[in-house]
Amino acid sequence: MSAVTEQLYRADAYMRDCTAKVLTVNERGGIVLDRTVFYAAAGGQPGDKGVIEIEGAAPCPIATTVYDADKTTIVHVPADGAPRPEPGQSVRAAVDWDTRSRLMRMHTTLHLICALVKFPVTGGQVNPDDSRLDFDIEDASAVDKDKLTADLNQLIAASHPVGERWISDAELEANPGLVRTMSVKPPMGTGKVRLVLIGEGGSVDTQPCGGTHVRNTGEIGKVIVTKIEKKGKLNRRIRVSFA
Repeated sequence: MSAVTEQLYRADAYMRDCTAKVLTVNERGGIVLDRTVFYAAAGGQPGDKGVIEIEGAAPCPIATTVYDADKTTIVHVPADGAPRPEPGQSVRAAVDWDTRSRLMRMHTTLHLICALVKFPVTGGQVNPDDSRLDFDIEDASAVDKDKLTADLNQLIAASHPVGERWISDAELEANPGLVRTMSVKPPMGTGKVRLVLIGEGGSVDTQPCGGTHVRNTGEIGKVIVTKIEKKGKLNRRIRVSFA
């Protein structure tokens, strides 16, 4: 049976810490809380790391956060040798904010790349420093590295608002064009799907996403497209990093 954890980052991606109660510690030592600010790895975004503070004991460093095999239970994975809390204990969970904020800036950058590169997305990975998106592009000359860098920074400098809107699963199925990624399915199954909107009313970009994002593109800072690689007959990998 899955343990339900309140995902506080869904309501506010800028929350850095929270108090919580330990629901269970699984057979592998993974910690399940009743609420968390830690994002569990999904959709190409890594799970958060940070620390769980235990009253009267040494802090427990968290190496990553993942979903259990049931795809629902959120598990905080301690670093090797870290102390574990006991079920029922109250703890304070705090994310590594420097890493999280960089992931938020990068994730929003990848959405901006989607807005500029009008081809199907075949894969991607969000990292704190260097991230990538793979596109189904037959003609390598269709995307220019320097022009894409300039266009990206123009969108960033325009300080477009980043918001969200929720639609039903049925609405998403009726609008398949909203889904840009061919390899990663939008988070569905709860009856509603979160859309991330960049620009007023999603004028810059609108697509389903369960990840964490900045509130305004101006928070990203300057970026640079470092490489466009040919990874197959059609696959082109676009790499981006902070300038």
